[in-house]
Amino acid sequence: MKIYVGTSGWSYPDWKTRFYPPELKSSEWLEFYSRHLETVEINMTFYRSPRPETLRSWAKNTPESFKFSLKANRQITHLKKLIKVEHDLEHFAFLAKQIGPKIGGLLYQLPPSITKNLDLLEAFLKSLPTGFNQVIEFRHPSWYTPEVYHLMSNYQAVFCTVSSKLVPPEVVVTSEVAYFRFHGLTGGYRYRYSEEELKKWAEAINRIQAKEIYVYFNNDYQAHAVFNALNLKKFLGINSSSNSK
Repeated sequence: MKIYVGTSGWSYPDWKTRFYPPELKSSEWLEFYSRHLETVEINMTFYRSPRPETLRSWAKNTPESFKFSLKANRQITHLKKLIKVEHDLEHFAFLAKQIGPKIGGLLYQLPPSITKNLDLLEAFLKSLPTGFNQVIEFRHPSWYTPEVYHLMSNYQAVFCTVSSKLVPPEVVVTSEVAYFRFHGLTGGYRYRYSEEELKKWAEAINRIQAKEIYVYFNNDYQAHAVFNALNLKKFLGINSSSNSK
């Protein structure tokens, strides 16, 4: 089992001096970040498409074992609401391919306004490009049912386990890959998880039977995410030289 722990994004000005050395240029932040954490989740793809050469450059300038996960554009999830998105999915897959073997998961974060709809979900799962870890984050509690888990499992889609104030903190695994996102429990991405909270999550993660596990902290305020990620690594027993369990 391999566990990859990281944050949702790495380029935050308020991380300078808190995590990044003050003398470090922003163009050097990713390389520095990749010395401490094994993966990063790219959120900018939710708003706009990076240039293919930018994605290839990120992949080139990180360790061989490093992984990138990409968040799907809001056109797919929030504007078109999963309907008639084949062209958008094709473009998203094209972007993912620029990263090559360093691609981790492709994340589709549904808005809370999309409630449980098995027909909609199955049609979307059928349309997803093959060859990727396709991850869905449900943000309405109505999706947390055995019928949804079974459908996700049938398509080997990855159910995203979430820590937030919107949905229950239920650990759900529907494929050989598990995926976690930590948004914080108070909103605003300012929450900092305590050591006791992280120890409990580490115990839950260690109980999972999966080939790969991806964990991302999205509480970016004042670098809370990066320090929570580093602490979780410690509680999982992961050192800097290996992410294997």
